[in-house]
Amino acid sequence: MKDIGIVGLPYSGKSTLFSALTRSGVAGGRSNQAVVDVPDPRVAVLADIERSKKVAHAKVRFVDVPGGLTAQGIAEFRQTDALCMVVRAFGDDADPKADLASLEAELVLADLASIESGVEKARKKAKGKDVVKGELETLERAHELLDAERPLRDGEWDDDALKILKGYGPLTLKPWIVVANVEEGNGPPPSLDDAIAISAALEAEVAGMSDEDASELLAGFGVESPGLDRVIAACYRALDLITFLTTGEDETRAWEVRRGATAPEAAGVIHSDLQRGFIRAEVVGYDDLVAAGSWDGAKANGKLRVEGKDYVVKEGDVLHVRFAV
Repeated sequence: MKDIGIVGLPYSGKSTLFSALTRSGVAGGRSNQAVVDVPDPRVAVLADIERSKKVAHAKVRFVDVPGGLTAQGIAEFRQTDALCMVVRAFGDDADPKADLASLEAELVLADLASIESGVEKARKKAKGKDVVKGELETLERAHELLDAERPLRDGEWDDDALKILKGYGPLTLKPWIVVANVEEGNGPPPSLDDAIAISAALEAEVAGMSDEDASELLAGFGVESPGLDRVIAACYRALDLITFLTTGEDETRAWEVRRGATAPEAAGVIHSDLQRGFIRAEVVGYDDLVAAGSWDGAKANGKLRVEGKDYVVKEGDVLHVRFAV
């Protein structure tokens, strides 16, 4: 499960968006967190085919910190996997591009303070120690970049450098998505045409409705899919995640895994024993399984493949893992 921090300047509507997306009341405290299902209609279809007793979706956790980018908020956001940057794009005085630049500047400054402290400590330890010298070189490069008011993602980092930097939970190295909080029915502002346009007020209005009524109201404003669906899809793209599925009489479930993961790595997402004792994976594409009408039907039609340890899992693969521990 991935954690997504919702970040925004005062009056951006970030907390309204958090409540609307997660359909939860803001409880207050150190941080507001809510776990939500990743929308995926394939789960219900496979559960119906296999007559599964249970269904389970992949999940994400949204994090909204009262007060925003305070010391507490920054500490909370350092623990997240990605950031959802919310900018105000409603009202005559809205300047979403400037707001986004201000947010980025605050995050750069937060990382600069953290890396600056790391540089000082590394310098004290680096005398005559090659390992620490390597750490110091990485931190000094990061400091130089941040001091030039540029995010760490602009740098070129090898695996060793990334491992060092990630120990500091850098905010400007995390994947970002941008949400423009717009008037009902409006698209993204021209200055941020790559942003996801969401009306937090409209999403809050439909949050308490049935799915059918919510879809009807959203459609009336020209919105094809709920904000939650679009935000999670953007986060999956930013984090380079795909979904694979398992199905059977007991349960149908969706799982997240990084793009490029091998079959044993995907098995490990289900349970570490499956990765450790991996023998093979029986694989059917989702569309092939639906067309065949059952797992046995897919096997009879020659659509079931037996894959080994080098197989790279694809979006929508339905897996049955064989293992022995």
